[in-house]
Amino acid sequence: MPHRTQAAALPAQPFFASPGQRVALARERFFGGGQRPTGLVSEPVIQSWARCVGAHRSPHEAVAFDPVTRSRLHATLSRNRLLLGAAGGEIARLEAALGGTGCRVLLTDAEGVIVHATPATAPTLEPVLKSAARVGVNLAEGAVGTNAPAVVVKTGQAVTVTGAEHYFACIQSLHCAAAPIRDGRGALAGVLDLTIESRAFGFDAAALVGVYATAIENRLLQAGACEHLVLQFQVCHTMLGTPLQALVGVDGHGRVAWLNSTAQQLLGPGSGRESAAEALFGTALAELLARSAADAARPLRLPNGLTVWLRAQLQARDGVRGGVAVPGAPLALAPAAAPSP
Repeated sequence: MPHRTQAAALPAQPFFASPGQRVALARERFFGGGQRPTGLVSEPVIQSWARCVGAHRSPHEAVAFDPVTRSRLHATLSRNRLLLGAAGGEIARLEAALGGTGCRVLLTDAEGVIVHATPATAPTLEPVLKSAARVGVNLAEGAVGTNAPAVVVKTGQAVTVTGAEHYFACIQSLHCAAAPIRDGRGALAGVLDLTIESRAFGFDAAALVGVYATAIENRLLQAGACEHLVLQFQVCHTMLGTPLQALVGVDGHGRVAWLNSTAQQLLGPGSGRESAAEALFGTALAELLARSAADAARPLRLPNGLTVWLRAQLQARDGVRGGVAVPGAPLALAPAAAPSP
């Protein structure tokens, strides 16, 4: 009877009763054994830990949540007036929805400085947030190590950082989820964050913060659309006016000045800034301009075969206006009625 070789037994794999145990093992391997804890925590968290180690920061340091200087705060708030204006209504709605959860809403600028923070309701139960969640506090990685807003500032990608995934031990009572807000050039304009202390989220915080960050981004794009034909479209007309709508701004020469990520997904490869609007939408610019005379969305078949519901608005520096354009000429705003509210 032929000899049969017995396969070597696999090493016992650790069993995790909770996410906290998985993160504890990740920290033990990373900080104690110098091993990369791939699969135990997310890659953005691992890379953030590595940057903090490279900066010679000890995980046991005390963190001081000191606001930036008064002059820098004044300059930051002034520079981010458009972002704050676009975010105001959406943040108010988000804070109302989160009223019974214990979560705080934070909005930072592109460098990680807080420009809006939900007021504390129970500061005695939030010793860390009492100091951290204040306008002017810098949450950047260089100041307070690994945290969700800091990682988004560094990478531009949405991320969730919970408990001991924070680099410094003194802030590991926090759980935070953050998403980027981009401007018309595609550059990071700010970060929207949800943070809770001493307990985990009781809902999908990453999904929620992503929806509201998109809504703010759309408002920011439209607020900055000076002298543009703004095209709103989606495959379902009920999605228009929601965070799911696609947005494109067309400049006076018929080229795309800006567009959001949903528009890129629907228009497909080759869509982007400086593209010709006529080529992307498969229709003459005069026809797109003519649609601005009506409020109702109408169907349009794109060159890629998709049929979308599209409406157009001519937007000037003093508000949204209807207009009549001369075919072949740069976009021209007609003498306007009073700006829409």
